[in-house]
Amino acid sequence: MFPVFRAALRRALWSLVLPLGLGLAALPPVQAAAPLQAAEARAKDAKRAAPARRSEVKAKRKKPEAKAKRVTGGERKAEARRSPRKGQLRSAGKPRAKAASATARRAGPPAPADAKAAKSGQALTLTPRLAQPPAAPRAERPAAAGGAAAGLAAGASASGLAAALPAAPEPGLPQFDLHALKSSAALVIDPQTQEVLLAKNAEAVVPIASLTKLMTSLLVLEAGQPLDEVLSISTEDIDTEKGSSSRLQPGAQLSRGEMLHLALMSSENRAANALGRHYPGGLPSFVRAMNARALALGMLDTRFVEPTGLSSANQSSARDLALLVRAAADQPLMRVLSTSQEHRVAVGKRELQYRNTNGLVRNPAWEVVLQKTGYIAEAGRCLVMQTRMAGRDLIMVFLDSAGKYSRIGDAERVRRWVESQVPSRRSSLEPDAVDRLDPPPVALRLTS
Repeated sequence: MFPVFRAALRRALWSLVLPLGLGLAALPPVQAAAPLQAAEARAKDAKRAAPARRSEVKAKRKKPEAKAKRVTGGERKAEARRSPRKGQLRSAGKPRAKAASATARRAGPPAPADAKAAKSGQALTLTPRLAQPPAAPRAERPAAAGGAAAGLAAGASASGLAAALPAAPEPGLPQFDLHALKSSAALVIDPQTQEVLLAKNAEAVVPIASLTKLMTSLLVLEAGQPLDEVLSISTEDIDTEKGSSSRLQPGAQLSRGEMLHLALMSSENRAANALGRHYPGGLPSFVRAMNARALALGMLDTRFVEPTGLSSANQSSARDLALLVRAAADQPLMRVLSTSQEHRVAVGKRELQYRNTNGLVRNPAWEVVLQKTGYIAEAGRCLVMQTRMAGRDLIMVFLDSAGKYSRIGDAERVRRWVESQVPSRRSSLEPDAVDRLDPPPVALRLTS
């Protein structure tokens, strides 16, 4: 019975399953492939539409100028003429640059700032650092020339002084541009004729550094102290003002003449201080004698506080220093010692060699009669000389020069200018004309 039942059940199941399988098999294949064909159709449509979309994007990215009207060749050339090319712009800018550089050259060097004094923390209340005089147009710029004399401008101000130049230069003489000088104050004068060849801030009172040693040496010689007397360096001669060094150690012994030589030629500070310390009455008496001698020479704007020049309180003007140079040049020994090129001294078992601080004494183009250099931060580079050139004696004073070699450069510029005036000229003023100039005669007369 059970087998019969199972067979009947199998037949019934097959009768149900077989029609269902046949029906599935009979379905059309298009229905199963419909999604793939739809995707392929969409891809073909996108491919056909892609060029059109790219055209739309390019059209959107184009600048508005692209829609402007078409420019003809003539209009393009006219536009090129109105808009110069890059190279043309550069060439057009050159004249302006040249004009600017020419204006800068006419304006002269910038005014020297008191950077050194500011760095050292010291304010020059009595004698502020000078500014260069403002540049004047070439047609209005006064000229200093040999053959004409002029008085020096009186008074100094915090903003600087105008240079006092000869008012009427002699016809035919070359002009000297004071802006070419790197020194803030300068004076060139003929000590025989009292002729002022050029002056720049000659009345300004400024620190003078080791130019002080000219007065120190002058007092020692005028006092008649024996030059062969042996003096000793002590701890009192050590520089506590600037902390400068020296090869003369405490205990070193040299004659007064040797110390005078080193002070003038090599600006030896300890030797100069020892000279003042061994003066009758000591340093206080020596400083009083320095100031008294300055007044006797007519140096009305000069003040000394010590014999070396290390103190910025030692102050004078270019005009006053010309008086001092003239008096010092009257001492034959000072002329010899200040212009010697080098010197050896025996200090104990050692022999020390010193050289002149002014290289012009070794220059064959120069005939230096007397000279002295000086430098401290507050005074800048300083130089005074009496020299002979173009057949005449001249006193040169250069103060507050910023560069290391600027004072020498200024002296060379003046020498070339003077030697260009051949033959040398003499003052065209009457003998008493200088007496009528301002300031009073004592300010110009280089006599003691």
